[in-house]
Amino acid sequence: MKRHILISFAALSALVVTPQASASDPGIRERIAADMPGLLTIYRDLHANPELSFQEHRSAGIMAAAARKAGFTVTEGVGKTGVVAVLKNGPGPVVLIRADMDGLPVIEQTGLPFASKARGTSTAGVETGIMHACGHDTHMTAWIETARLLAANRDKWSGTLVMIGQPAEEIGLGALEMLKDGLYTRFPKPDHVLAFHDSADLASGTIGVAPGWALANVDSVDITIKGLGGHGAYPHLTKDPIVIGSAIVMRLQTLVSREQNPFEPAVVTVGSFHAGAKHNIISDEAHLQLTVRSYGDESRAHLLDGIRRISKAEALAAGLPDELMPVVTVMEPHTRATWNSPEFSSQMADFLGGVFGTGRVAIVGPVMAGEDFGEFRQADPDHIDSLIFWVGGRPADQIAAAKKEGKVLPGLHSPFWAPEADKVIGTAAEALTVSALRLMPKP
Repeated sequence: MKRHILISFAALSALVVTPQASASDPGIRERIAADMPGLLTIYRDLHANPELSFQEHRSAGIMAAAARKAGFTVTEGVGKTGVVAVLKNGPGPVVLIRADMDGLPVIEQTGLPFASKARGTSTAGVETGIMHACGHDTHMTAWIETARLLAANRDKWSGTLVMIGQPAEEIGLGALEMLKDGLYTRFPKPDHVLAFHDSADLASGTIGVAPGWALANVDSVDITIKGLGGHGAYPHLTKDPIVIGSAIVMRLQTLVSREQNPFEPAVVTVGSFHAGAKHNIISDEAHLQLTVRSYGDESRAHLLDGIRRISKAEALAAGLPDELMPVVTVMEPHTRATWNSPEFSSQMADFLGGVFGTGRVAIVGPVMAGEDFGEFRQADPDHIDSLIFWVGGRPADQIAAAKKEGKVLPGLHSPFWAPEADKVIGTAAEALTVSALRLMPKP
């Protein structure tokens, strides 16, 4: 699902003023290694018991209990099922660290001994299997270890730490729900927000940072195409919505290939086309469902306006009257693009390169996947620095073998995705911990 463009770390260093970087505290790395057996027990439990969006009661309870035991003041039920854990440790900046909790309506096929057998009902009302096919189980586990590490190292930082377990990332609503429920008014408002996401494209334990655009705007668009139905043997007496819909599908491809600036990536995908119920009946209606991806607001507006224009134009070309024009519905709320504060992200990448070694930190390109983490910066973009980074979960030898054989490996949202969990959790927990320590130094 996610493709990354690697740029040399040396090129990054030439572009930014290098902050003071230091090697990781060996005590932190040793503590993570010692904790790993217990962390993997937590991970396997979370993996075997995933929960759908806004149903993450068990997962939230595990995170809340761990933070409370570490010494945080914990509030549950923020934004329906969200968790907010606060640790005040003297004067200084406020740093927010987020992990998302929800699984996906996917039937797991990894063959793992702790594979999920959970089932539930999705937001679409469909009874389905549930799987952590996007790695949120690694996110929650690394979050728990980060909370423990920072609580145990209070003598090394000063400020306020806010750690949140966020619901419903997969449907793009959890961050907004927590903000609406007073995340920045009931609790300390952050100066910096941090998160990570596992990656199926980067080698295990590799960190990827994308300064600037990191993830895309995501819009879901429904098009209802009207027609005049009738007998399949007498098409001249009808206005066939399937033919009109097919013309719309083909013309939509030109929005990206002929109207979009080639240097401004965009995606318009028709994921669903439904019409009719019988061989010899021309239906009077057809339905299209689209996913639309972009970065900037102007690009997004151009694509959505183009979808409306093309839908109407093809209906007019087919001779439909005004009262039968297609109905284009842009579903709200949409997931807004995630922006990593460029200077802040570049400096943190440089810092992490000093901690892990430049061979394990890379500058990567943006992806067309969506992620609602960007809402935490959007709530006050002039005063909050934001960074979400990737942590590779694919063994390097698998990547090399697949490249040699021309093989496509399963990625995020696949029923076969199984990251190298210990590498993801260990790297992410260390990266989040040392980043927080850097951002909240002792006076």
